[in-house]
Amino acid sequence: MTANVVVCGAAGRMGRLLVSLIHDHAALHLVGAVEAAGHPAVGSDAGEVAGIGALGVVVVDDYAAVATPDTVALDFTVAEAALDHLRTAASTGAAIAIGTTGLSAEQRAEAEQLAPRTRTIIAPNMSVGVNVLLKLVSDAARILQDGFDPEVIEIHHRYKIDAPSGTALALGRTIAEAQAKDFEEQARFSRHGITGQRTDEEIGVQSLRGGDVVGDHTVLFAGFGERLELIHRSQSRECLARGALRAAAWLPDQAPGLYTMRDVLGL
Repeated sequence: MTANVVVCGAAGRMGRLLVSLIHDHAALHLVGAVEAAGHPAVGSDAGEVAGIGALGVVVVDDYAAVATPDTVALDFTVAEAALDHLRTAASTGAAIAIGTTGLSAEQRAEAEQLAPRTRTIIAPNMSVGVNVLLKLVSDAARILQDGFDPEVIEIHHRYKIDAPSGTALALGRTIAEAQAKDFEEQARFSRHGITGQRTDEEIGVQSLRGGDVVGDHTVLFAGFGERLELIHRSQSRECLARGALRAAAWLPDQAPGLYTMRDVLGL
């Protein structure tokens, strides 16, 4: 069965890559492309914007114009736009997979309230490898509760506008859940000056920015006389895009609800 896909943010780096990969995917069919109002790509052919030739799909500036119950949107935009697209999806019955990061606590709360009204995936990172990492981190955190200090370290390109990354936060929350901790209370996002000794309850999350790094995440469990490091390195954005394609093929057949990439992958 072929899934009808709408790409939101179709002229961005991820959007162009998604359009190109969907064109070559036997189980996916591009039926819509969306950009922000006033974007120079609006009115152009999405295939030409992606550099693969005309596909007969025009970039529009209104997701509601292409959001129907038989479509699934892939959204890699910005937090405000993604939430607005989710509102539209919830009201129209369209499926939507959101890979956008940087949602505030209030936006996240609204998203989680809206999501079950339709078929929704909200995933800070759609990479298959990262979601396997989340599973491994959960297992390791549960086993290494005593005598091992957890730290999450991430590095991204200099243009990323939010920190920590959504993936780093997801990793931190995964540790907290496995160890029955309150992440919002125990997370330590930076250290400077005389900080005092590290506490047993702390979950460190540190961010680095520079160059063109696509995204590296390291989870460190530091013990006495040993340490365990679990690392994922994104070599290109294609890992995110290919995970998104798996989500797009899986989501349309599901019942209304809020899902994660771990659901998609059966983890």
